Amino acid sequence: MAEHVLVPTDGSPQSVAAVRFAASEWPDAELTLLNVINPADADYRERALSGSEEWFQAEKRKARETFAEVKAEVGIVDADRAVTDRIEVGSPQKVIVEVLGGDDADYDHVVMGSHGRTGVSRILLGSVAEEVLRRSPVPVTIVR
Repeated sequence: MAEHVLVPTDGSPQSVAAVRFAASEWPDAELTLLNVINPADADYRERALSGSEEWFQAEKRKARETFAEVKAEVGIVDADRAVTDRIEVGSPQKVIVEVLGGDDADYDHVVMGSHGRTGVSRILLGSVAEEVLRRSPVPVTIVR
């Protein structure tokens, strides 16, 4: 029985499905929703024009909005159960594995959505879910 579940979310339908699954599968578990800000995804021109700090603050605002939207869509409210929001910066697959294996980590499961890419697109784009699945120190559930 999972007691603390990490659910990486970017607001995509797949990540919303992962939050919904984790909330229904482990109704008594604490959930931590993780949003990873990936600087590599940012438009260089956007960052240069707005300034790094302004860009970063805007990304953090977007992450908080994503958390609120996902919670509303899934129907989980912080007062109803233990739900924590966590924002980190870096390469998503690396950050997720680092969070799972960190010194302060007490996660016993991770649930994440997968875009279900196959073939050439998976080879070219890589798969965050696949990398986490390979390197995670705790069990992983992939939701499509």
